[in-house]
Amino acid sequence: MAARRKSPQEKKAISYERDRRNHYGQNAKGSRKRIPARKRWVNRVFRHTASQRLSGAHGAVDGCVADELDVAVGGLRRKNWRKSPDIPLKDHIAEQLRRRKVRVCRRTAECRARRAWRR
Repeated sequence: MAARRKSPQEKKAISYERDRRNHYGQNAKGSRKRIPARKRWVNRVFRHTASQRLSGAHGAVDGCVADELDVAVGGLRRKNWRKSPDIPLKDHIAEQLRRRKVRVCRRTAECRARRAWRR
């Protein structure tokens, strides 16, 4: 069965739902570098902590010390870090418009007078 042809308005609405924008505050291209860097950092911290806990063991280790080291390193967990999802374009635009309205309101004489009156 052939798909129904979409109107430009329907295409725009679908685009607003599917397209996403970074809401974290970074440059959109910055995620390309920051996400892998953050993953590297999590692993680096884990390795550093494990090596610190193992620093007391040099050379041959007897069974008792080996058990203590196993307990010390065995309970070690990686730091938790998850990517935060981007938000839909329609939500991003709505937030931009809301902020723009607040900025414009601050500049108008009426809003300044209203704020002065409240003080």
